[in-house]
Amino acid sequence: MNYEESIAYLDSLGRFGIRLGMDRIKQLLFVLGHPENQIRTIHVAGTNGKGSVSSMITDILRHAGLHVGKFTSPHLVKYNERIQLDGEDIGDAEFAEVLTRVRGFADDLVKNGACEQPTQFEILTAAAFHYFALQHVDYAVIEVGLGGLWDSTNLIKPVVSVITNVALDHTKVLGKTLEEIALQKAGIIKEKVPVVTGAAGNALGPIQVMSAFKQAPLYVYGRSFHGEEITSSMDGQVFRLCAGTNYVSEYSIRLPGAHQIRNACVAIVAAKIVSKGDPRVTEADLHAGVAGTVWPGRLERILVRPDVILDGAHNPDGAQALRDALDKFYPGKPVHFVFGMMGDKAVSEVVRILIRPEDKVCTVRADDGPRAAEAVELANLIGPQARPFDDVGEAWDQALADAGSDGLVVVGGSLYLVGTFKGMLLRRSAS
Repeated sequence: MNYEESIAYLDSLGRFGIRLGMDRIKQLLFVLGHPENQIRTIHVAGTNGKGSVSSMITDILRHAGLHVGKFTSPHLVKYNERIQLDGEDIGDAEFAEVLTRVRGFADDLVKNGACEQPTQFEILTAAAFHYFALQHVDYAVIEVGLGGLWDSTNLIKPVVSVITNVALDHTKVLGKTLEEIALQKAGIIKEKVPVVTGAAGNALGPIQVMSAFKQAPLYVYGRSFHGEEITSSMDGQVFRLCAGTNYVSEYSIRLPGAHQIRNACVAIVAAKIVSKGDPRVTEADLHAGVAGTVWPGRLERILVRPDVILDGAHNPDGAQALRDALDKFYPGKPVHFVFGMMGDKAVSEVVRILIRPEDKVCTVRADDGPRAAEAVELANLIGPQARPFDDVGEAWDQALADAGSDGLVVVGGSLYLVGTFKGMLLRRSAS
């Protein structure tokens, strides 16, 4: 397949949706020669913060001069974003080559009756493992797609397991309570493999139980270590990482928001655990790595005067983090939202947390897929301060006009909307 054919193939697999289970990915990795066993990995699960933590760990390892892969989801504009090597997206030709090989094995398995058709995410997971093995990476940072226990990435035995946090999301699949969801995420915990988590409250119990059962050392944010804000703005933050009485050190990060201090602490502690078995990773790498991390689509400011922020907040926990940041960095300032969500998310709760009476909202479909909530439905839910638009470009133009040069525009509600928005900007710039 060429690149365009590879993308068409992946898009065709989208119709199979989410089908939890490990049989298909086990069969596929078996015929590929178990590439997941040929690389050292760091496994990252969690409701929110997976991408930020994965990127910070990756940047720490890269600053140590290591050859590092990263597998994340979803992508914003191109599938290539999901598979990175040393900070760069996989190239189109390499992507097509790897997908062609994986598809060939998958087609043979289905033809021979060994398993059902692998899902899109399973194909991409296998492709990432295969590519990283071919590239002989020193480490691959692997982000869980959904949950953990039954996720197709959960066939690795990592150097360290990370559970960023646990909040209500994907409740139809993972469970209705924090404890049920936490148990799914705790499924990535392996025998005697250290675990670092930012989970708290009722969600922590299942993680503690599973860690004890697996004899896995557990490091908990707020207990084993914590962060203390020193300075904070939209340009970045300085904080103090404290781990017991033996470790206190100041760090700088470019990612704004109080939640990113917690994420950075989790990433640093996870990388510190890696360094215990790999002296190539030094204290200096911890500092320099997180200092350079950027992560698109999460409190990403792309313009100043007016300030324009992109944030994929798609669940109540993410919406609260975004609202807290807006209140902190732009106190009292009305927000002009370009807003779209997936219809199967907790839309009413996100709207309640995120949107204030003084805000104005231009609602849009997050993307062209069947899951996206209709713009009219979102506007009706929000009320008279909201106006539906058929086109994200028109909504963007209206929000900019309403905000004026001193205003604040936020594009958010879904990472899929952020991707749609970035695609629109790219098309406009090209024309």
